Amino acid sequence: MKKTFMGVRLRRLREERGMTQIALARALDLSASYLNQLEQNQRPLTVPVLLKINAVFGVDVQRFSDDDEARLITGLREALADLPVGVGGGVGGEGDAVSLAEVRELAAGMPAVARVLLALHQRHRQALERLEALGNDRNGAGAVSHHPPMAYEEVRDFFFARQNHIAELDDAAELCAADWGLLPGRADEGLARRLHQAHGVRVVDVADLPGQAQRVFQAEAGVLQLSAGLERGQRAFQMATQLAFLEQGAELRRIADAAGLSGDQARALARIGLANYFAGALVLPYTAFLRAAEAAHYDIDRLGHQFGVGFETVCHRLSTLQRPTARGVPFFFIRVDRAGNISKRQSATHFHFSKIGGTCPLWNVYEAFAQPGRTVPQLARMPDGRAYLWVARTVSRSGGGWGAPGKEFSVALGCDIRHAPQLVYSRGLDLASPEAAVPIGMGCKVCERDACPQRAFPPIGRALDVNENHSRFAPYPVATLPAGGSKP
Repeated sequence: MKKTFMGVRLRRLREERGMTQIALARALDLSASYLNQLEQNQRPLTVPVLLKINAVFGVDVQRFSDDDEARLITGLREALADLPVGVGGGVGGEGDAVSLAEVRELAAGMPAVARVLLALHQRHRQALERLEALGNDRNGAGAVSHHPPMAYEEVRDFFFARQNHIAELDDAAELCAADWGLLPGRADEGLARRLHQAHGVRVVDVADLPGQAQRVFQAEAGVLQLSAGLERGQRAFQMATQLAFLEQGAELRRIADAAGLSGDQARALARIGLANYFAGALVLPYTAFLRAAEAAHYDIDRLGHQFGVGFETVCHRLSTLQRPTARGVPFFFIRVDRAGNISKRQSATHFHFSKIGGTCPLWNVYEAFAQPGRTVPQLARMPDGRAYLWVARTVSRSGGGWGAPGKEFSVALGCDIRHAPQLVYSRGLDLASPEAAVPIGMGCKVCERDACPQRAFPPIGRALDVNENHSRFAPYPVATLPAGGSKP
């Protein structure tokens, strides 16, 4: 463990508990002088002290993790890059720009302040988007104050804040899987039996459900209709989702209501997301799945065959294995289409997905479209120097008949390079060589890589250096320059 200085966070914990320095030192069996040095960042916070804090106060040690610090640093850099140069924009640049060292100090020493700044930046961007939408409305309908935040963004941020792990649902699902006798690869049999015996619900296959739905529940008739085109693992997931609403409905509402979401739509969407989470945890019980994942060195195909589910389902479940007493590799999970639209993204750790710059075309999540059905590994390095191992593969869904458009996505699973040796996909890769990693970024608008051959436009807050003999941002297409290509 690297040296980690968390003095401000330790002081905040003490203040929240209403304790003096001496009282906290006694509770942790430390000397008052040593605790004072920890709070003044004169000594690093060690693993034994973290374990004492967890044992005495029940505080999750993730609160003192540098993963959270890295996530805050990335978010702050993105927020500052979104500001014009002259009012704090252009992180790490000249003039009155905020330096990277200052950003790191803020994230490490005052994380609560950093989160408030990020929340303010998010509200600022939402206000700008509403104003832009209002300006494009030729009829002038609506008002800025009548546009609430996007519900799906609120729900996504809720799962992100929980590190994509909902402990209460995971624990309940594992107990249910054991009580109902669900077997790996044959969970659909036990789930159908539970629906019939406990709720009097019959499961029937229907060729064409309305709106290309995969599941329709008719409560009065006691019938759960499933799309006839579903595979066995997909059928199990849909039945498990319906059981989540039938047996965990009160818990789903409690968690959604406690999330601080802005409206009924966001809370309803959160309940759906939580039900899907419970379904995944029911079909892939935590302890059994984690043991199988570790034994298979996180081989996604092997896990899919063992539990009878698809590539995407395995990736999604792997990104949730963060039980404090039995953690798996902290993964990031993403799903995109050919146009670059991100329809799913979850992170169990510090990786930060850009909200304003799109994604990077050098990322293997796009290379996977050129090699359909093949798992594509990639060592990638972000501009801040952090390196990751990613694996990506396409998944497709039939439209249901001749001429009906289907769906195709690229699904990617990634982790910090320090966890890469645990994955089968690291075999044959030179994890120690900096040159082996592909330089990627979070999108051109926030990426500071000047010499990138795929750069589409300059970073936000950076001036474009246009010169007849030399251009600092040569890769930009001429269409991005002022009319005639002359200097501004």
